[in-house]
Amino acid sequence: MRPWNFSAGPSALPLEVLQQAAAEMTDWHGCGMSVMEMSHRGRQFTQIRDEAEADLRELLAVPDDYEVLFMQGGATAENAIVPLNLIARGGSGKADYILSGIWSNKSHKEAQRYGDIAIAASSGTEQVLDGIAQAPWTWFPGADTWTLRPDASYLHLCSNETIGGVEFSDWPDMAALGAPDVPLVVDASSHFLSRAIDFSRAAMVYAGAQKNAGPAGVTVVIVRKDLLGHALPVCPSAFDYANVAGADSMFNTPPTYAIYIAGLVFKWLKKQGGVAAIEAANAAKARALYSYLDTSDFYLSPVHAASRSRMNAPFFLRDETLNGDFLAEADAAGLMQLKGHKSVGGMRASIYNAVPLEGVQALISYMQDFERRHG
Repeated sequence: MRPWNFSAGPSALPLEVLQQAAAEMTDWHGCGMSVMEMSHRGRQFTQIRDEAEADLRELLAVPDDYEVLFMQGGATAENAIVPLNLIARGGSGKADYILSGIWSNKSHKEAQRYGDIAIAASSGTEQVLDGIAQAPWTWFPGADTWTLRPDASYLHLCSNETIGGVEFSDWPDMAALGAPDVPLVVDASSHFLSRAIDFSRAAMVYAGAQKNAGPAGVTVVIVRKDLLGHALPVCPSAFDYANVAGADSMFNTPPTYAIYIAGLVFKWLKKQGGVAAIEAANAAKARALYSYLDTSDFYLSPVHAASRSRMNAPFFLRDETLNGDFLAEADAAGLMQLKGHKSVGGMRASIYNAVPLEGVQALISYMQDFERRHG
C-alpha cells in the first residue's frame, strides 16, 4: 500500500488518475503521441481542454455568463494579475482586501503596487471568541465587521488559508453588505473542488490546481464575463483575462500536461459522485480528526472551531521537544508530509479530496499510539 500523503501542496493525487496517466504516457488514446508532445492547437489537445472545461463546469455548476480559464503562474501570480485586470474597473482605482492569514497578506501586499488598496477587515490581532482568547490568524473576521468602500473595483478574500488552517465558506451577498456593485474575488486555492461554490455570491474564483484539482503548473480562473476588458495598459497581454478568454485559454502555449491531469481529476471526481459527495466525505474526515484533537490534552488545535479548515488542519504537540520523534515515527509508519509550515511550526495534516477517510483514521490511530507512548 502507498504511504498516506498529507502534503499541503503539491498534494496527493488519486491513484487511479496517476495510473491512467502512466498508461497513457507514451500514447494518448492510440494517437501515437504523449500529451506532452502534442500541439496545443491540434485536435487531440483541443479535445482534452474542451472536456476538462466541460467537466469542471458541470462539477461546479458554473453559470454561462462566466469564463473558465486555464492560466499559468499559480495563485501567487494572480495576486498581481487580479489587480492588473480589475483595479481600473469603474475608474476608482480602489480595491478592498480581507486579511485572514499569510496568503491573503501576500495578496494584499502585491496589490498595493497597482492602486489604492484598503484593508476591509483583519484577523491579525488577538480576539476573544466564545470566552477564549484566539491568537492572530486563527479566526476569520465576520462579514458584519467588514468596512467596505462602495466604489471599490473589487473585494478580495482568501477563503481557505492553507498555512493557518482557517476557512471561510459562507460567502456574503455583497448587496446585503451595502456594496452591490463591488464584485467579490475569492482565492479558493486550497479548498477548490472540496465543496460547492455559490456563484451568485462570487464574481470571480481562482485556484492553483496543486491542492485538489491537479498538479502544479495550471491555475483555474472562473470569472464573470462583465469583468473582462478592464485591464491596465501595463498588464502583460498573456495575463489579460479578455485575451485568454478570447483564445480559449490558448493565447500562448498553455500548461498542456497539467491541464490533462486536471481533466483526469475532474473525471475521477465525477465518478465519486461529484462535489456534493466529496464535500460530505470531506466533512466526515475533518469531523473525525478535529473530534480527536478536541478530546486530547496531548495535542492542541489552535484555530477557532467555527473557522477550522476541512482541508488543512494545523496542530501542535503541547511538548514540542517531541516534534522530531513524532515526525520520524510518522514517516516510518507511512504517514508523510506532516510537518507544519516553517512560518508557524507544529504539524499540519492536509486532507484533500484524494486522501480518503481511511488515511485520516490511520493518522488518528498513530497519534493515539504516540500519545500513549509519550504522554
